Amino acid sequence: MSEADIGLIGLAVMGQNLVLNMNDKGFAVAVFNRTVSKVDDFIAGPAAGRETIIAAHSVEELVSKLKRPRRVMLLVKAGEAVDAFIDKLLPLLADGDIIIDGGNSNYNDTIRRTKYVEEHGKLYIGTGVSGGEEGARHGPSMMPGGSPAAWPHVKEIFQAVCAKVTGADGREEACCDWVGENGAGHFVKMVHNGIEYGDMQLICEAYHLMSAIGMTAAEMHEVFKEWNEGELNSYLIEITRDILAKTDPETGKPMVDVILDTAGQKGTGKWTVISAAEMGMPVTLIGEAVFARCLSALKEERVAAGEKLRGPKAAFKGDRAKFVNDVRAALYASKIVSYAQGFMLLRAAAAEYGWNLNYGGIALMWRGGCIIRSQFLGHIKEAYSKRKPPANLMLAPFFKTALRKAQTSWRRVVTQAVKLGVPVPALGTALAFYDGYRSARLPANLLQAQRDYFGAHTYERVDKPRGEFFHTNWTGTGGDTTASTYIA
Repeated sequence: MSEADIGLIGLAVMGQNLVLNMNDKGFAVAVFNRTVSKVDDFIAGPAAGRETIIAAHSVEELVSKLKRPRRVMLLVKAGEAVDAFIDKLLPLLADGDIIIDGGNSNYNDTIRRTKYVEEHGKLYIGTGVSGGEEGARHGPSMMPGGSPAAWPHVKEIFQAVCAKVTGADGREEACCDWVGENGAGHFVKMVHNGIEYGDMQLICEAYHLMSAIGMTAAEMHEVFKEWNEGELNSYLIEITRDILAKTDPETGKPMVDVILDTAGQKGTGKWTVISAAEMGMPVTLIGEAVFARCLSALKEERVAAGEKLRGPKAAFKGDRAKFVNDVRAALYASKIVSYAQGFMLLRAAAAEYGWNLNYGGIALMWRGGCIIRSQFLGHIKEAYSKRKPPANLMLAPFFKTALRKAQTSWRRVVTQAVKLGVPVPALGTALAFYDGYRSARLPANLLQAQRDYFGAHTYERVDKPRGEFFHTNWTGTGGDTTASTYIA
């Protein structure tokens, strides 16, 4: 009997929580897992007593229980498992049925899969799902892309289960909307995760600086508590506040002090940096955040190097409260730069792949349910909702003013970090990018001369039209150089 509104394959915690969320919103869900015993365990456990969560013990049985057009969502490990289930499903589905990948797939895979599934007469959606296990249960941020014809058939379900926020007009708005064709949804999720890397690294550098001036975890807890009530209000500041208040039951020390300082990563930050390099976008802050995690993993080397490499011995002698306020301003300014870079990458991808991305809508999708949710995103939505949106987020009036106010503090913090020997790669690169972006002239003229000298790569001239390229014979004698003109 075809009775389920949607089928879901993959009953790890994320999958289970999303099923329960869908069911709470009134949707009947058929479920399957490759390890079939998990299906029965779920039905007897978390889903006990829910008659509209329906067990399937094979892919064939799952498909047989779905209403038309059939909608099958995969929440399985990214990579080969997704391709394997697509190949199992395609012969069982009718034209117009929909396969949905809700995992952390690479957007290039989603571009390929959308084409492949459409060639078989079916529709495909690759959707970013952010918010972790808690978000899946109570309302994630969702970023769907793929086959546009599929969206009307999943919109009601997705917008029912996702997080909600109150809009500027006081109405409830869903943190989910159509992003764009083929890989657009997973690309936006990838950039979300990259920005998440940057946000976390900035917060860690603020923590490191406060530690360097002798603040205790309890004192820093109070600082983050205060920050969360102002312009930095966000999920990541909130959990940092809570982390700094936690005590280790074994030692009685602050929990954060007994955790080894080596960080892991699952790849989406790295994908963001690779994509930025391929598209020529200077997403420097996310890059530094990724490399900071890589450096943290070299624990043994760092310990050994610390015995041999010396840094400054200067101690902080200033006004601690004033410095903490400077750190707050530097963190906020750097956060603006991080998001500006992220949206630069989105804009480049839109041009590269022909996606019509709604930047204000993307900011709205991130306002609730996801890891980077914050009140800050409301200002981004407002900036991109203007009749003439800014070429760069830093040029929007709200953010331009914020950067101007924070600039002196920002520079003091980076300077003080250098004096103390505290690494601040994210705070530092954010300031360097700000200075670079506002510079009408950079030293790339010398760089082009170098390239032309050793490789005849040519250069443009300041006194000639753009698009005319020249080459100089740099080793000519007696100052006699010749120039050849090349038209690009």
